[in-house]
Amino acid sequence: MDPITATIVAAVSAGAIGGLTDLSKTALTDAYGKLKALLVKKFGKESEVVQAVEQVEAKPASDARKALLAEEVAAVKADQDNELLAGARTIQQVLQSLPEHTGHHQTATGNYIAQADRGSSASVHIGTPPPSAPPKPTAKENGMRDE
Repeated sequence: MDPITATIVAAVSAGAIGGLTDLSKTALTDAYGKLKALLVKKFGKESEVVQAVEQVEAKPASDARKALLAEEVAAVKADQDNELLAGARTIQQVLQSLPEHTGHHQTATGNYIAQADRGSSASVHIGTPPPSAPPKPTAKENGMRDE
C-alpha cells in the first residue's frame, strides 16, 4: 500500500477507534483535514481520488474501498507528489505521538519488505536462498560403529 493510502486509512481508523483526548483528536483532525484539503485543491472536490477518500471515511473497515483508494491515488500519482507526501508524514508523526492510542499500526512501502511485531521475527531473502544447516554427521563419521 502506498504511503498516501496507508496514512489516510490509519488516520480514519484512529479517529474511528475513539478514546482520544480532545487535544490528540484536534491534532489528528487538523493534520488529516490539511491533507484532504490539499487533495481537493490539486484534484478537485468531485475527483475520483477525493470520492474514494470519502468512501473510506464512510466505511473504514472495507477492504474494497481501501483498494479503490489505492487505485485512485496511483492513477493521479498522488503517491509521487512531495507536498502530499509531506502531509502524510505529518499525519504519521501525529499518530505516533498519541500516547492514548492503543492501536498498533505499521506501514511498509516498497519491495522486499518484512515486518515483525511483539517478539516475532521476519526475514526477506532475495536471490540465493539462505544457507541451510549442515547435515549432522553419521555415527560412522563420528568414529562409532554401526550396530
